[in-house]
Amino acid sequence: MNRHILDKECIVCHRTYGMDEVELTCPQCGIEGILDVRYDYEYIRGIFTDHLKREPRQDIFRYGPLLPLRRGGRIPVIPVGPTPLYKVDRMAKKLGMTSLYIKDDGRLPTASFKDRASAIAVARAHELGISLICAASTGNAAASLAGLTAPEGITSVIFVPESAPPAKIAQLLTFGAKVFAVRGSYDDAFELSMLAAKKYNWYSRSTAVNPLLSEGKKTGALELLD
Repeated sequence: MNRHILDKECIVCHRTYGMDEVELTCPQCGIEGILDVRYDYEYIRGIFTDHLKREPRQDIFRYGPLLPLRRGGRIPVIPVGPTPLYKVDRMAKKLGMTSLYIKDDGRLPTASFKDRASAIAVARAHELGISLICAASTGNAAASLAGLTAPEGITSVIFVPESAPPAKIAQLLTFGAKVFAVRGSYDDAFELSMLAAKKYNWYSRSTAVNPLLSEGKKTGALELLD
């Protein structure tokens, strides 16, 4: 990996792993062993301002030194971000606030901030040479994954509980996703997606186990500071 990334650290036992050593949770602690990406902030502090001045991109990959990806890797075709920030004085007054701003992530490709996470998942799948990403979802995360993988040559496989709204399933199918309705709850769909990912070496787009997804979501905050 690049110099800006140190490793991943388990939040339970604090063992550390190389970025390519473990992809999801800590092998010692299992599903509870969520990994946290650690960066070399001293190094990043020395290069980040100049990086932003030179970087022509305006989407979330503008913040490369603060993302868990290799430099120069393939990134999604569909741009994700930036999104506008609105000052809403009337709402602030109604709520008794001095000032209030709303960041409109409804402008993202599938109208959800989940696109920020899905874009990182797609980029990481390209790095690993994986052509299939799976997820368990009944809402925005599934639509986001299906929408962003559609032009990438990556298949999205979505596990949904059989009670999922037909309109949402139709949206996933429109994007070309393979959808499996699971008898039971969301938890059952999630468990099956994890079993499939392990058995078939699929990449999992699940925030519960994939430490890279929150790294995509933080770009909303980075845009506020940019």
